[in-house]
Amino acid sequence: MQINMQLKISQLLSFFFFFFFSFVLLLHPYLAETTNEHEEEEVRRSQFPDGFLFGTSTSAYQIEGAYLEDGKSLNNWDVFTHIPGNIKNNDNGDIADDHYHQFLEDIELMQSLGVNAYRFSISWSRILPRGRFGEVNTRGITFYNNLIDNLLLRGIEPFLTIHHNDIPQELEDRYGSWLSPLMQEDFVYFAEICFKSFGHKIKYWTTLNEPNLFADMAYIRGRYPPGHCSPPFGNCSSGNSDVEPLVAMHNMILAHAKAVKLYRQNFQSKQGGLISIVANAMMYEAFRENEDDRKAVSRALAFQVAWMLDPIVYGDYPPEMRHYLGSTLPRFSQEEISIVKESIDLIAINHYTTLYAKDCINSACIPGSDRPVKGFVYTTGERDGVLIGDPTANPDFFVVPRGMEKLINYVKERYNNMPMIVTENGFAPAPQQKQQDQQDLLQDSERINFHRSYLAALAKAIRNGADVRGYFVWSMMDNFEWADGYSSQYGLYYVDRRTLERIPKLSAKWYKNFLAVDASRNSKNITSIVSEIAKVEI
Repeated sequence: MQINMQLKISQLLSFFFFFFFSFVLLLHPYLAETTNEHEEEEVRRSQFPDGFLFGTSTSAYQIEGAYLEDGKSLNNWDVFTHIPGNIKNNDNGDIADDHYHQFLEDIELMQSLGVNAYRFSISWSRILPRGRFGEVNTRGITFYNNLIDNLLLRGIEPFLTIHHNDIPQELEDRYGSWLSPLMQEDFVYFAEICFKSFGHKIKYWTTLNEPNLFADMAYIRGRYPPGHCSPPFGNCSSGNSDVEPLVAMHNMILAHAKAVKLYRQNFQSKQGGLISIVANAMMYEAFRENEDDRKAVSRALAFQVAWMLDPIVYGDYPPEMRHYLGSTLPRFSQEEISIVKESIDLIAINHYTTLYAKDCINSACIPGSDRPVKGFVYTTGERDGVLIGDPTANPDFFVVPRGMEKLINYVKERYNNMPMIVTENGFAPAPQQKQQDQQDLLQDSERINFHRSYLAALAKAIRNGADVRGYFVWSMMDNFEWADGYSSQYGLYYVDRRTLERIPKLSAKWYKNFLAVDASRNSKNITSIVSEIAKVEI
């Protein structure tokens, strides 16, 4: 009896182990893939070059508030956000994060993180309330000098963007802002004031932030001021989505180039800074593995990334744009080509996501994608019901770390490996992931995974020869995210909308740890890091 019982137990155990190992073998490919994925995401600060800039980014309208204090005038966003329905939840930047009054506290937070650089922008209407038609506001100059001085005092390199979407409303009212060549004169005048007032302290300049995205959002989709669009892209009260974005972009590129010429002639040799312009840069993959969609990828990159970078490196728009847009695309004169060509010292890019690109020349597409202004390309994050990566707060943004390496390689190859800086890269959780409870918002492990994986992809591109000099997290803290208001939260710090208190998220503690600890500690897996850094006080 006892022997029979032992045999039955032995048989049961044998069956159990056989079933278990069979199950493991079936799962083996998935387990191997998961392990490799995490191995690829391992990243250490030591993998980046000496002197590499690690920072955070913000912009004036998104964080400053104080929208009518100390001589500042109304800007285009002050007006646009007060029109009901333009912004989600009718949010605005009147107070924003109150950085104007709390900048010293914010700089202390940056220092506690251990960043060695901070990217911010100047409020045009705070410095020149009426553009070149009025006086310089010295109180605005004083504010930014105090900001810069305190950054330098704490060993943080100021990385200054002259213009980040906000302009004095008077320039819109007088002549239509970027739709007029007169705007070039206003921008160069504003840039000169900045060079004179701050240049002896600034080593990194960018003229404009993402003019390619602004032209799209303001003059194709109508979601940014002045809110111009036309069917099939939208039903705005005015605008021509096929023409106006090309005109606005042309004026922004010329404004940039003329400001750079002024800087190089009158300031650069004495001040010793570098100057650039920031491109919005998505990566694209073929929707189907066929020749048409592979060509669509090339066009998508040309109509977005190269639209901005080709002129300022090579002196003209991409040949793909010339081919499909014809006479609708503005032309540079010979004199303008000489100014525009090579008008940067390095390439600055903001990268968030990768999308699929589908050909719309030989295939039917939704209205809009089948237009020349879009390069006859349909872009999407979904293929056969499967997303290209995890969703985020922005319906067009997905978590696709491999896109970072691919994009850097594209820029490296197209522009002869010019020095590059990633001036924005960030994550906001998708609505279904967000919880109303503050503690849930602070435990943002998905943001940690995002930055780890994108930094790992960036490190790989650097190992393969890309000359990348810096990486900035968007954003230092939750802020006003343009048309999304405060509903999208990209910050390392949570900002309580009632008290405006800044509270570090888990990602802030991770970034501090990443920037501070030695290689062996950085190589720990995400589980042990998260449990350890949760205890770190900032």
